[in-house]
Amino acid sequence: MPNQSFSVRRFKNRNGIFSWRVDGQLNGVRIRRNFKTQEEAAAEKAGLEIKALQLASNLCAITTCLTEDQVREAESVFRRIAELGRSLSSCVDLALAHDREPACRKPLTEAVADYIAFKEHELEQDLISEPYLVRLRREMNRLPKRCPANSVSDLTPARLVAYFEFGRASRKTYNNRRGIISGFLKFALQREWLAENPLTRIPAHRIRRRRGGAQTLTAAQAQELMAFVEANHPAAVPFFALCLFAGIRPCLRTGEIVRLKPGHVRLPDGLIRIDGEVSKVREPRVITIQPNLGAWLRAYPLERFPIIPSNLQHLREKAVEKFNLTHDVMRHTFVSMFVAKFRSLGEAALQAGNSETIIRKHYLDLKSAAEADQFFGILPQRQGALAAATAARPAPSAPVASVESTQHFVLAAPRSNAA
Repeated sequence: MPNQSFSVRRFKNRNGIFSWRVDGQLNGVRIRRNFKTQEEAAAEKAGLEIKALQLASNLCAITTCLTEDQVREAESVFRRIAELGRSLSSCVDLALAHDREPACRKPLTEAVADYIAFKEHELEQDLISEPYLVRLRREMNRLPKRCPANSVSDLTPARLVAYFEFGRASRKTYNNRRGIISGFLKFALQREWLAENPLTRIPAHRIRRRRGGAQTLTAAQAQELMAFVEANHPAAVPFFALCLFAGIRPCLRTGEIVRLKPGHVRLPDGLIRIDGEVSKVREPRVITIQPNLGAWLRAYPLERFPIIPSNLQHLREKAVEKFNLTHDVMRHTFVSMFVAKFRSLGEAALQAGNSETIIRKHYLDLKSAAEADQFFGILPQRQGALAAATAARPAPSAPVASVESTQHFVLAAPRSNAA
């Protein structure tokens, strides 16, 4: 690069007056300018040096209303989009079209309260079930505590994933939490508390379903369980008998058993009527009372032994501790034994409140016919119970379905896939 330095020196003009001269070269052009004062000459020298630096580094001086920081940011942006072949205006237009600010910054706690109230109104309209509302309320109240966000718009994908995974959640728990939060975020979008749904970038986990995966008790274990309950906690006998020999969903928080009333159990008719208010899937069904269940209910009548005694939680914990009862294991045992005894997927689906696909996938061929006979032969030891069972009119049992009846069951089976 040619020498582009400038100097300031005192110069005597022809008329005898002294001045200050700036001398040098700018881009190969000789510069020589005179000024009355040294300060003016120094300012000119500084300006020329800036021009020389701009020419050397491809810089240019322009008049702008931007601050220095804004100018530097604009320069950084231009360097970033240089390889894209796009203008800064097109990038800004695209960002403004897809990255809108929410209409208002709704506090997360207030949004959660509004969503719960909205779902409670849906329950009053009979659009959702009470067990679902209980689970939803539990998850929604946990969200503000586990997700550090002041407003709904602060819910980022990273924060939501951390919430879904807390407590070393399984894949199914992860998906369940994601499903509940998905409804909440759609509710927030409708009210313009969000500009976009962050859940669109968080896929659900794929879960491989294994056939025959339902955990069950053996007939011997079931007999030991009922003998233990009868000997130590007779007040809880109806609860265990209905869950084990009729497949009533046993959860003490949201299960069918907590909504089942003595009027639903029609012992003289040999059936249990599960209406829509009791059923988990909100579809009525009729369960046949097998002879051994009838014997248990006659030995421990519901008029004297409530389905849900006052201390059931404590009594159930004793049985869980001794027999390692997992969630729904008594119901799974009933369904698998029913399929083994009567060999009718359609009838099992109708009485259990499942779809035939679920019965085939999880309960088929888990038990033998001999073990099923042993299971449905478990009777109480209470005084007079065996005599009552012998004298009682046998309850109707499920017939072995013919081809025509199996087809009927397939058409009539509930569509729910709840286990």
